[in-house]
Amino acid sequence: MKRIGILGDIGSGKTYVAKCFGFPIFNADLEVAKIYKNNKRVFQKLKKELPSHFESFPIKKKEIIDAILSNKKNLKKIIKIVHFEVRKKMYNFLKKNKHKKIVVLDIPLLLENRINKKKDILIFVESKKSEILKRLKKRKNFNVRILNNFKKIQLSLDLKKKKSQFIIRNNFKKNSVKIRVKEIIENLI
Repeated sequence: MKRIGILGDIGSGKTYVAKCFGFPIFNADLEVAKIYKNNKRVFQKLKKELPSHFESFPIKKKEIIDAILSNKKNLKKIIKIVHFEVRKKMYNFLKKNKHKKIVVLDIPLLLENRINKKKDILIFVESKKSEILKRLKKRKNFNVRILNNFKKIQLSLDLKKKKSQFIIRNNFKKNSVKIRVKEIIENLI
């Protein structure tokens, strides 16, 4: 099984690009949302670690945002607790899809949390900063301070781009991305 890791800036269109490949996708953001909604153990760990921020289950996005904004160290505490569960879900996904030719890993902190393997095919999604900001502002819970806190814990985009075997320039026009994805798939198979 080949593993494709999708890298890029927050809001660059990584999830859309991952879907264009047409292979099974492990979407970490989706899994985190499920954990907040369904995993009482994670809630209890968060409540123990940050008692003034987490009051009731299921965990609300506002509680997460308030915790991150109140102290920049809280983001790392939250990630440490939640990441353990995300990694377990990823292993289950990989086991379930072990006979697939290719799987796609849409994991924002793929390199930072050392989830990638040496043989993974890394693809960097590159987008104009102005386009990214426009898209992020449309999101319901967009907050510049949260965005900056996340960027502080991420590796530089230049480093991610250097480590990638392929680059997809996402100008948010569907055809150009699909054409590039098709080229990459032909190159891999």
